[in-house]
Amino acid sequence: MKKVFLLIIISLSLILMSSCKGGNMIVIELTDGREIKLELYPDVAPKTVENFYKLIDDKHFDNVIFHRVIEGFMIQAGALVIDGNTLDYNKSVSSIPGEFTSNGFVNDLKHVAGVISMARSNDPNSGGGQFFICSAASPHLDGKYAAFGKTVDEESLQVVLDISKVETTYFSGFNDFPVEPVVIKTIKRI
Repeated sequence: MKKVFLLIIISLSLILMSSCKGGNMIVIELTDGREIKLELYPDVAPKTVENFYKLIDDKHFDNVIFHRVIEGFMIQAGALVIDGNTLDYNKSVSSIPGEFTSNGFVNDLKHVAGVISMARSNDPNSGGGQFFICSAASPHLDGKYAAFGKTVDEESLQVVLDISKVETTYFSGFNDFPVEPVVIKTIKRI
């Protein structure tokens, strides 16, 4: 009887573990102590997630700022780093193929509040080191940008919403640049 019970418990545990997308969690740690926890979806955008993990492992996002912040739309990071009072462009990274429908890749993840997606230029295969997190539903981006994950809880989404409301200005070619820098201390896998 004990063996049957143990076998049932082990089976249920394996079923639960296999139904979770565990191991695909990250946390964006800000210098002010706030955190944004996200789950990444390698089944939706495998090369994008693989690239993002590589950048995390290479510490590419350490001291990166959110340089583009638009309330009711999104917050974007990856282009600029801050070191003390010095603002500079982040090291360049290789571009990756755009994993979205209009680029010939099936990606049905909708750009709703909390979704993380790869930023790019007009070239559909120019994404690589910049990302954005939607602060509101943005259906005009669906099928045109590589969405690859989502915030996991209300606290994380609230941090995104709060960042999207900071005061902005025009600075060095960037519209919607935060007056007070919002700095990513690091991004970690969890």
